[in-house]
Amino acid sequence: MSTFPFGHVVSGNAAGITANPSAALARYRVESRQEAGLRSRVKIRQFTFDVDEPTSLGGGDSAPSPVEYALAALASCQEITYRLHADHLGIPIDNVAVTLEGDLDLRGFFAVDDAVRPGFVDIRGTVTIESSAPRAELVRLKEHVDAHCPVFDLLSNPTPLTLDLVASEVALTGSPI
Repeated sequence: MSTFPFGHVVSGNAAGITANPSAALARYRVESRQEAGLRSRVKIRQFTFDVDEPTSLGGGDSAPSPVEYALAALASCQEITYRLHADHLGIPIDNVAVTLEGDLDLRGFFAVDDAVRPGFVDIRGTVTIESSAPRAELVRLKEHVDAHCPVFDLLSNPTPLTLDLVASEVALTGSPI
């Protein structure tokens, strides 16, 4: 049975944010640079990892694809949110695992049909929880998690997005000025 080791994380952060609302904004930064073919090297804080496409989409299949990382982000964010909020709410969970699948209609990605979105058509999954809690408590926890999971929110709702283009003269003319 769970000992609720993370129960203080939610309540402690909520209290800190209530006392100091300016502490509520957390900024995340990612840097990525294409290295070879479709493979990119991504840096997040002190971590680096590669991203690539499968050979069927032109890549070298040397790493997971961006959309696979998006599914991984959702799965792991769900697991983290379940653990933190279950402990905070005093709902015992011994383990949580998430399996996801998503379908892309490649007509959107390859510009075959402009009416087709390039993103996931849908995402389906299963959350498996090992718990001694009654089913009603687990249903309440699921509703709570889905309402507070950042990546679930990101994928479920429109998010303002701005990407500026910075082009060097080398990139524009093929040679330095």
